[in-house]
Amino acid sequence: HVHASCAASARQRRFALPVWFPMGRNEEAVKVVVRCRPLNSTERADGRDTIVQMDAKMGSVSVHAPGSSEPPKAFTFDMVFDERSQQADLYQKTAMPIVDSVLDGFNGTIFAYGQTG
Repeated sequence: HVHASCAASARQRRFALPVWFPMGRNEEAVKVVVRCRPLNSTERADGRDTIVQMDAKMGSVSVHAPGSSEPPKAFTFDMVFDERSQQADLYQKTAMPIVDSVLDGFNGTIFAYGQTG
């Protein structure tokens, strides 16, 4: 169970989205998608730094502890959306296939975890 946070505070907004993606009539898969939000105005005013690097093409998230000499911790997910991502893109790539499948009579689940605003 991994949480990715964009700011250097212990109390950060996190978003992990395990979703079911329809693959065919007799197949299903659970995918884990992570979205990282940008620093908010309070965090920027406090001088906080972004501690998460995301590579959408590779589906990877790298988290480094501020002021630490330890190497960053790396995680891989089915999809990642960085702080520049738009809500519509996230919906089209993750939720829309599930909604379409449900409308076709199949089961579907989206479970969102974390603060969202």
